[in-house]
Amino acid sequence: MSEELIRIEDVLPHRYPFLLLDGVTGYETSQWAKGYKLVTRSEWFITEANPYMPPMLIVESLAQLAAFAAIDKRGISYLTNLNGVRFHSFAKPGDRIDLYFEVVKRRRGYILGSGRATVGDRLVAEAEEIVSLDQ
Repeated sequence: MSEELIRIEDVLPHRYPFLLLDGVTGYETSQWAKGYKLVTRSEWFITEANPYMPPMLIVESLAQLAAFAAIDKRGISYLTNLNGVRFHSFAKPGDRIDLYFEVVKRRRGYILGSGRATVGDRLVAEAEEIVSLDQ
């Protein structure tokens, strides 16, 4: 990873409202990626009836982050499978969700990794297997 500003829009095709990653703080191709999501009151998914970020959207944030660990000259990868997903607590407006994705295995055409999302030192969500196919 270079020390330059990491522009999410240069890597992911996602745009509002489906871009669920606010920053990528680092990555090492085929190894790991770190990033974050800032949950605000103005998010489209925050309502009076549901004042938290939906847990599956947190997992989607992890999947979007996984693309940075998978970057190579072939382009980005696409999420194909999730396993071992567990939700431990909620993320509410004002929270910064820190995201970490680690590549477990990279073989011809696919990437297997795991991820976790935390708010401070509190585990919010984790996924044992996130599988992506190379483009």
